[in-house]
This record gives sequence, structure tokens and C-alpha cells, in this order.
Amino acid sequence: MSFILKLSYAVHERVPVLALYLISVVAPFSIQCIINFITVRSWWDFHNSTLGLVLGLTLTGSITQFTKIAVGRPRPDIIDRCQPITGSVDPIFGLSSAAICTQTDSYIMRDGFRSFPSGHSSMSFAGLGFLAFYLAGKLHLFDRKGHVGKAWISLTPFAGAALVAISRTMDYRHHWQDVVVGSLLGTVMAYFSYRQYFPSLAADICHLPHAPRITRETEHGLPVHFSRYPSAASRYSALGGNSQPPPGHYTDDPSSSASLLELEGRSADETLLRTDNDSSPDLWDQDEEIAPRA
Repeated sequence: MSFILKLSYAVHERVPVLALYLISVVAPFSIQCIINFITVRSWWDFHNSTLGLVLGLTLTGSITQFTKIAVGRPRPDIIDRCQPITGSVDPIFGLSSAAICTQTDSYIMRDGFRSFPSGHSSMSFAGLGFLAFYLAGKLHLFDRKGHVGKAWISLTPFAGAALVAISRTMDYRHHWQDVVVGSLLGTVMAYFSYRQYFPSLAADICHLPHAPRITRETEHGLPVHFSRYPSAASRYSALGGNSQPPPGHYTDDPSSSASLLELEGRSADETLLRTDNDSSPDLWDQDEEIAPRA
């Protein structure tokens, strides 16, 4: 263990913090905008992809920093950061303290105890991982037809993130366990964020984002929840199919019979039509009264 902590401190990192932000934030955002323009050309897709990318990065960054501070694992170069007094040895019982260090830069010393997990690894996999899922959805990677080109294009962002992660062990900034856990954390958060705004990669409409949660507002200014099924007529027509959605699915047209039934409270969701003199608490009371009892 002492040998692992005696590695040299690299003053100049292979991937500095500024480069990390360019790789994990600017690059995915720019590429997503280009893919949006080439494929769907949708402001709603741009809105969802941007929110998903930001969500994944912020979740990953928060979890990474909390864990770093809580765990406090020494970096492999901690002894070189410390610059201990010549001839210093550990006591027979116990460990040496920071009193033997001649390092005057407090930031270097504090940062030396924030090894787990790797922030470069987690952030690069969060940003480029989200881009990989975004590309996979637009290319319909899992359409059960098999296409080598689509697989390579979709997995290329992961290769870039892996290079960033590997550079952390080359600079002796992290142990290999820090890099592996950070990479897994970023990938999981990227997929979690992607699924908040886009359907499964195996879905027939995986190239389209989820529909808005609140699609219309009544003339009274209060939003009405139409249905928990967000499929719209435009999605079916965009795929070359019938413009009319299957029965029981949501439609953007409020004049359709399905939407009228839902607004009248006769759908499976038991939504209630807001009236002029009904307040929200009254509607909740009514909903409890009409709900089937076990």
C-alpha cells in the first residue's frame, strides 16, 4: 500500500479541468444540436436532449463530490504532495499525521484525499454516455436488424470517455477502483437521465422524445391531465402509419372522441373536468368519492 501512495505528483495533467468541461459538456451539447438538425429538426427534441444532458451531469457531479468528501481516500501521489521531512518514519504504533509534511499549498493537500471516485471518469461518461444513448435512439440501434455501422457510431462516445478515464491512472491521480466506479456512476446517471426524456432504445419511436406532461390548458387557465399514455397522432403519422392513434391513447386533438371522453371524466384515468365553481380541494374530494373502494 505504501508503494502505491509513493507515485510522483503530475503538475500538468493530460486532461485538465477545462478540457474535461469541453469534452463532457460542450462536445455532447454541440453534437446533439447537429444530430437534431440532421434528423428530426425539432425544438422539443432540442429541449428534452438539453435537459437530459444537464440532469445527468448535475446528478453525477453532485454524487461524485459528496462521495469524495465523505470517503476521503488518499490519491496515489499523496506522499509526493506531502513532501515529508527527510528521514521521517511512521511511528511503531499508529500512523503519521500531516505534521511531517512540508507542503505549503493547502489545496494540493486537501485534493490529495479526494481520490474516490474519479470525477473525470464520472463526468466524461455522464456527458458522452448521454450522447451515446442519444445517437443510439436516433439510429434505432436495437431495431433487431443488425447494423455494424450504427453500433460503431453509437459506441464511439464511450471510447472517448474511456480515454479520459484511463488518463487519470496514467497521471497517478486515481487508483483503478476509483476510475471503474466513477465510469459506472456516470453511465448509470446518463441512462437514468436519458430515460426521463426519451423512450426505451428498443421502442419503435425511440428517435422521438416523450410528449409534454401538460399538453394543453383549459380556458380557465388550469392544466388538465388528459391521459397517462403520451402517444400522439403526429407520432404515428411521422412513422408512415395511420394518423389516428390506437383506441385509448392520447391525442393532441381535443375534438376527438377519445379526448372528449377523457375530459368528461370517463377515461381509465378517471380525470375530472374542471368547472367554474369547483376548487382543487373539492375536486380531490369528489375524486375520492367516485374512486372504487377495495
